[in-house]
Amino acid sequence: MFVGNSMVRKVVTADRDNSILEVREKLALHKIRHIPVVSGENRLVGMVTDRDIRSAMPSNLAKGCDLDEESLANLKIKDFMTRDVVTISTMDTIQDALLLFQQKRVGALPVIDEKGILQGIISVRDLLQSFINVMGIGEPGVLLGIVVKEKVGQLKKIVDAITEENISLGSILVARYWEEGKRAVFPYLLTNNPARIKNKLERLGYSLINPMDWSLDHDAPGE
Repeated sequence: MFVGNSMVRKVVTADRDNSILEVREKLALHKIRHIPVVSGENRLVGMVTDRDIRSAMPSNLAKGCDLDEESLANLKIKDFMTRDVVTISTMDTIQDALLLFQQKRVGALPVIDEKGILQGIISVRDLLQSFINVMGIGEPGVLLGIVVKEKVGQLKKIVDAITEENISLGSILVARYWEEGKRAVFPYLLTNNPARIKNKLERLGYSLINPMDWSLDHDAPGE
């Protein structure tokens, strides 16, 4: 799935000459936490967050100045906005967005075209909703955790075992496991009664784990 399919297209933006009070009002009015700053051509020139607003106002007040509403209105966001903005394009995937969120520690990514023109914005919340839609976990069901040997054919055997029991799959995720030569498989089953398929998988020789106990950072046994 591409970012262009998951982003918010109607973006609340600010001008770099907007005052800190104007931007704070926009954040509160639209109940958002990030505002892209654009030029007259809708070209992205910066980014402001609610944290930036909170940080900028106390820093000026701490200088001992008696800042009234008129003085605060003279504080322009161009003086404290982030100029080196982490961005993404419409043709990047939601997996690309996920990696950027993890690496850059940002809460939202402006989406721009090759000319730097703002096309939309995607937040962590938007990304989570996309994964919910893709994985089908918005429907009632059960997530299983299965440990398998890392060899060809294992996933097919699991899917066959599930479908033979007339259970529909919402999605299936394969992840690394902390034991060498093994993988963790997480099928999301559209059923509220997984006992039968659990017993069947165990009879086939698979080990079941609680998905809540699984972690990418789990230490190997004996460490």
